[in-house]
Amino acid sequence: FKLRPISFSNNSCYLPPLRCPAVARLEPRDGTPESYVIHGGRTPNNELSSALYILSVDSRGCNRKLTLCCQEKELVGEPPGARYGHTASVVHSRGKRACVLFGGRSYRPPGQRTTETWNSVVDCPPQVFLVDLEYGCCSAHWIPELTDGQSFHLALSRGDSVYLLGGHTLASDSRPPRLFRLRVELLLGSPKLSCEVLDNGLSITSAIATPLGSGHEYIILGGYQADQQKQLQCCSVILNETGIRIDPREAPPWSGEICSSRVWFGGSLGKGSALLAVPAEGNPAPADAFYLYQVKFEQEGGGEDITQGYSQESTDMEDSTPLEDSEELYFGRDPHELEMLASDGEGDTYNEDDEEDESQTGYWIRCCANCQVDVNTWEPFYSTELTRPAMIFCSRGEGGHWVHAQCME
Repeated sequence: FKLRPISFSNNSCYLPPLRCPAVARLEPRDGTPESYVIHGGRTPNNELSSALYILSVDSRGCNRKLTLCCQEKELVGEPPGARYGHTASVVHSRGKRACVLFGGRSYRPPGQRTTETWNSVVDCPPQVFLVDLEYGCCSAHWIPELTDGQSFHLALSRGDSVYLLGGHTLASDSRPPRLFRLRVELLLGSPKLSCEVLDNGLSITSAIATPLGSGHEYIILGGYQADQQKQLQCCSVILNETGIRIDPREAPPWSGEICSSRVWFGGSLGKGSALLAVPAEGNPAPADAFYLYQVKFEQEGGGEDITQGYSQESTDMEDSTPLEDSEELYFGRDPHELEMLASDGEGDTYNEDDEEDESQTGYWIRCCANCQVDVNTWEPFYSTELTRPAMIFCSRGEGGHWVHAQCME
């Protein structure tokens, strides 16, 4: 795994490092790019955020460096308070879409705090918040079927429905096998919400849901079934037009580090793939070191037979150079400043008219007019595959420069 610095566009706001925020993906629509909704979360100072951000890709450089755009959305009406451990989902109804926020934890209200409970957290009230992502209008809704607050649950959406699975209730310190179907109709005037209690839920918290294939099918793995007792089983979830189906699924052969660890965490990599991390143990235990694993579930062809693969090679963190604070994010930089600051500055853009005849060479090389690079002796900077270089460095001239190469089959 390689960590690469990113930059933010000049019109971006500051995005603090957040723990346990609610994140939802927004598909491209009406010319707007793919983006992500980020709400709440804990800051490094253990303060809780109530802000809502829209994060999207502003540009993608030819050397794979991303420029992101982050905008804070001003919320009006009945906005949700500061919280963490909740979920955000996107629903579509009658040609419109909205964001559904539910659950989470927050600090006790100031009037209920004592010296002993000053920093203690409580479940947020079981309200459902609807957010109009275009205008920022929020509305809070009480639903009789939702009687308890819950946190670290899963939320899967399809169309106008959101399925809430599992979660932990702090008041009773329990993980009941809950499953709710929340239906949202975005009517003119005021929305209509209804809830259905289903009986085939999951007793799980902090699990990972990764989509499998192009349909509404997910693999659920990771998480906990009790305090510091990991849930080592996996299951598949299919959302269809009539409801939800949950089936047990054979789990990968977990490695010894995973089985013996008390905690694990990770996230979805999409397309039936997930990233897991467990703290490295030793005597003395290394600081801030983790074993990283990639777990893959594959679906063959277009049939119903699903085969499962897995890759669980641990990564030696000593081989990776950590990012310095100054390298993590760039704000308000001009392109020429990024070129001087970054170790792999921007290069020329692709022009298919400059492409060489693939019958004579396997790589197309574009450079400056006075470049004297020898195509037979260059060294690859990084590769998309082990034997197919994607970029080379020309050391001729003052300071050197980057040269792009593209493999021609």
